[in-house]
Amino acid sequence: MRVLVADDSILFRRLLSDVLASFPGVEIAGTASNGRIALQKIEELKPDLLTLDIEMPEMDGVAVLEALRRRGGRAVEVIVVSAVSPRAGDLTMRALERGAFDFITKPDTGSPAQARAALQAELAPRLRAIAHRLEVRTILNGGSFAGGQPAPLRAAAPGPADAPLDGIAQRMQRLSHPARPEMVLIGVSTGGPSALALLLPGIPGDLGVPILIVQHMPPVFTKSLADNLAPKCAVRVQEAAHGEMVERNTAYIAPGGRQMRIEAGPGGRPLVELTDDPPENNCRPAVDYLFRSAANRFPGRAMAVILTGMGSDGTLGLRLLKRHSCFVIAQDEASSVVYGMPRAAVDAGVTDAVLPLGAIAGRIVATVRGGWG
Repeated sequence: MRVLVADDSILFRRLLSDVLASFPGVEIAGTASNGRIALQKIEELKPDLLTLDIEMPEMDGVAVLEALRRRGGRAVEVIVVSAVSPRAGDLTMRALERGAFDFITKPDTGSPAQARAALQAELAPRLRAIAHRLEVRTILNGGSFAGGQPAPLRAAAPGPADAPLDGIAQRMQRLSHPARPEMVLIGVSTGGPSALALLLPGIPGDLGVPILIVQHMPPVFTKSLADNLAPKCAVRVQEAAHGEMVERNTAYIAPGGRQMRIEAGPGGRPLVELTDDPPENNCRPAVDYLFRSAANRFPGRAMAVILTGMGSDGTLGLRLLKRHSCFVIAQDEASSVVYGMPRAAVDAGVTDAVLPLGAIAGRIVATVRGGWG
């Protein structure tokens, strides 16, 4: 994997380059001190991955991504590197909408060793996911890769002997299906801002139930995400606040760095609780944490959606929700940036529908208004 590092700080360019070069199979193709130079070097060096500082002189990261989109041609994966500030958060959301794969934040520690360790931890799963994408792209283009035969991307389709069992399972699900869901739960990670920007505008303003969302993000960025989505959506979109009553036709995004759960408030109405409980699956907020609270406090009253993301966060929570016949939708592999979280749910057998991203909003509306169907 050939990487181009673009950052206006020579010290951070050197640090990031050293960290990236420490990963097996990664080669530093070059560096750039601003966006204009980065665009020139992309043409010259043909890197597989660009790490892109979001705030640079002459041409910031958003402008670089817009230029790459206009230019077309050979695709380069992009990881945005951002400071933690409201302005950087807003720019990062715009960059993710314009095709960046994901983002990491610059370490705020003063120790070089701690900064290096933080960058390695942030980059490792993202590099693995990008390597997989590059392998798949090579295979689809008729090439090969050095890792031998890839693992199957999908389970084999059921044979004729499986069909009767499938039919029985579907009929049993319909017989056990409870009342229409009273809330929609969504879990998402890598690729989430773009996925939510497509999904949520497809939800009508009179859906009739609340939407609770866990997007893996650090503090500050979730507020930027909510502010970015709000003007595009018919439902109200906001970052969740501790102790607020959950209202219909409103989407609540869990704040970065906090765990979000729902509890029974006055009259049994759901309310939001934010906690500093430990991370789960190395995440805070964690999808499992929200899903588990809905299963425990409001059994049989939710539907759940698991979208693009690395890892398996959400699957354990879905197991609990399924005990009460919760209807579960997973995003399909073709439309996922990373088919990690949806794959884990599908492989665990806790999903009822696997759909392309563009079809999920319609299925949510149909399920809320008419049941499983």
